Amino acid sequence: MPHYIRPRQMNVPVFFTVCLADRQSDMLTRQVDALRSAVVATLLDRPVDVGAWVVLPDHMHFVWTLPPGDTAYALRIAAIKARFSMAMRRAGFTPPAPVGRLNGGVNPALRRKGEVGLWQPRFWEHHIRDQRDYDAHVRYCWMNPVKHGYVPRAVDWLYSSIHRDIRLGQIEPEWSGQISEGAFGE
Repeated sequence: MPHYIRPRQMNVPVFFTVCLADRQSDMLTRQVDALRSAVVATLLDRPVDVGAWVVLPDHMHFVWTLPPGDTAYALRIAAIKARFSMAMRRAGFTPPAPVGRLNGGVNPALRRKGEVGLWQPRFWEHHIRDQRDYDAHVRYCWMNPVKHGYVPRAVDWLYSSIHRDIRLGQIEPEWSGQISEGAFGE
C-alpha cells in the first residue's frame, strides 16, 4: 500500500478537492443532508475554520484553516468520507460489483474491509501561499457551479458557503463575481 507524504505546514489555510468514485453521480447534492451531518459531526470532533465550501453533484471543494499546531486534515477528510459512506449504506446504497478498478468496482480487498466504493481513494490539497491565493481559492469554490454549467451566477447555487458570507456581510448580496483570467491555469 502506498504511503503518501503530504505537506504538514501549520497555521496555513488549505484548499481541498474530494471526489466521488463515480464522476457521473449526483449523490452529494441528492444526499446533501447526510453529507452536511457527516461534516458537522467530524468538525465538532476536530474543529477547523471553514473559509469556503461548495458541494457539487460528484465532488466538493473547501478551504480550511486548522487550529494552531494541528495538521491532521487527512483524518478529518477520512472521517467525513466514512460517516457519509456509512449513512449511505444505512439508506440502502449497494456498492458496485467488484469487477475490477478499471470498470468502477470496488477492489475486493477493500470490500472485505467494508469499503463502500463511493469515494475516490485520495483527495487533492493545496497549501495557500498568501492572501491573494486564499481569495482566489475561495472565489474558485464559489464559481465552480458556474464553471460546470449548473447555474448562471454563483449565488444561484444552493450548496455553497457564499450564502453564509453574504448573510454575515462579508460580501455583497448581488455578488456574481468572475474568476480572474488564468486562475488555476484555466
